[in-house]
Amino acid sequence: MTNNKIDIESYKNSMIGHLGITFYESENEDEVKATMPVNLHTCQPFGYLNGGASLALAECVAGHGSNLLCDAESYAVGAQVSANHVSSVPVGQTVTAIGKIIHKGKSSHVWNVDILSETGKLVCSARIVNFVCRK
Repeated sequence: MTNNKIDIESYKNSMIGHLGITFYESENEDEVKATMPVNLHTCQPFGYLNGGASLALAECVAGHGSNLLCDAESYAVGAQVSANHVSSVPVGQTVTAIGKIIHKGKSSHVWNVDILSETGKLVCSARIVNFVCRK
């Protein structure tokens, strides 16, 4: 991975930290893995994972992945996110997001992020476009 300047500690004071998102080491730069608890911060009033929290998780995973791919003179910002929510997850469980880059261009990255339940069931599938900007 080309960018060693990402300060994971700074995530604590961002949406990533507030939602309880945790990133895990990946074996290759084309994949990012993270988990998020389904709790009072990420659920809707009926006690299930909020679709907006799923979108936030997907965009955070894709953004983290794109920024890992950027050199020291660039950074990535979200441009578009779309998703399909296909199943629910109750409060008390944890979801896992697996992001895979499907286009790695000089000015944009496209990611597919699948969010899975603890049993491996697909919860949400999202497509994220990030723009790569020069500092």
